[in-house]
Amino acid sequence: METIQNNAVASVHYTGTLPDSGEVFDSSEGRDPLVFLVGHRQMIAGFEEEMMGAKVGERRTFTLEPERAYGNRQEENVTSFPRAHFAAVEAEVPLEVGMTLVADMIDGPRPFSILAVDDETITADFNHQLAGKSLTFSVEVVELRAADENEISHGHVHGKGGVIH
Repeated sequence: METIQNNAVASVHYTGTLPDSGEVFDSSEGRDPLVFLVGHRQMIAGFEEEMMGAKVGERRTFTLEPERAYGNRQEENVTSFPRAHFAAVEAEVPLEVGMTLVADMIDGPRPFSILAVDDETITADFNHQLAGKSLTFSVEVVELRAADENEISHGHVHGKGGVIH
């Protein structure tokens, strides 16, 4: 496999920054490369779109608007809960604004951040922390191979950098 395309296993080094401030929000620097199965919703869609056709050794820098990254903030993803629902958590750690927790939802676990805490309620924000933000990525492709049948049917990479069953 010579270029990034659907059903490729891509290994990349990357740095993600906020274009307005230059703040780094994530990076593989000092770690193993990020390994993902292209076309299987492991990466935000805009990232994959921008990397399609890239070859090993190629570097690309691109900026994604919110619609191609984590979407725009949705006010309906901000909700309040009775503080009593968090009694077990508060027994372990004090609840603070900015803290990230995970809620067990019908569709699986969902992280949220605490926006406000008062005597009666907790205001939770289920928007992704990067929702509503443009993101700039600098990416280098370090390895590329065709996915095997098991990886394609399971929808994720196996072995080094992936899932081990």
